[in-house]
Amino acid sequence: MITGFVKMHGCGNDFVVLDARAAALGITPARAAALADRRRGIGCDQLIIIEPAPEGSNADAFMRIRNPDGAEAGACGNATRCVVERLAAEAGRRHLVIRTVAGNLPADLLDDGRVTVDMGPAGLNWTDVPLARRMDTLHLDLALGGVADPAACSMGNPHATFFVGDVEAVPIETLGPALEHDALFPERANIGFAQVLGPERLRLRVWERGAGLTLACGSGACAALVNAHRRGLAARRATVVMDGGELGIAWREDGHVLMTGPVATAFTGSVDLAAYPP
Repeated sequence: MITGFVKMHGCGNDFVVLDARAAALGITPARAAALADRRRGIGCDQLIIIEPAPEGSNADAFMRIRNPDGAEAGACGNATRCVVERLAAEAGRRHLVIRTVAGNLPADLLDDGRVTVDMGPAGLNWTDVPLARRMDTLHLDLALGGVADPAACSMGNPHATFFVGDVEAVPIETLGPALEHDALFPERANIGFAQVLGPERLRLRVWERGAGLTLACGSGACAALVNAHRRGLAARRATVVMDGGELGIAWREDGHVLMTGPVATAFTGSVDLAAYPP
């Protein structure tokens, strides 16, 4: 089956976007992993499949997210912005609702081309993250290689944020895999390393669950701001600076987290799905 795709990114966090609203494309975990491979496939941080919205969801479309290992992810803020930008012109309006396995994500395309996504409320209980055992999510009993005492929350997927003095000095590619798979996280976790530059500015790098170190992580930026504010390190609104660019994050008083950032299309193409493993 030959189908078109769009290669997009948000702050360098890159995606292959497929449209399966007209017909199912047969994207299995193995096929998703093969397409995401940067040497033998198209290459991406996540494979995104746009599907019909579930009946009664009040959404414009369903967004399925596959990590490079083929596993399904619950939420991806950068990908949501990309999908909204693709569908807004088709819908003829700037406000859309994207459904994920984590729920509905309302979003707005702004006049300057950026997109704001309501990522929903942050989950702050140990069962929300989830953790393997009861623990204060503001101070996890977790340490490795000089980093310790992270805070955790769920942004539709599990996040742990370590606050460090110099994020550039942290050996993330060494620590990330071990922390992602720590027994404390039964569903693995995204591991963020945040440096507080000021009450409204954070520097962040994220080892993403199933993807590794990426140029940006939207849900990770949301988690970093939430956890920083809970620790008294930042205001409820801040700019999060990542390797690939900046995101504006705001944690509203009602618990919802808003993320605003850019969207870019790299190229379009077509792919023969039958050439990849089923």
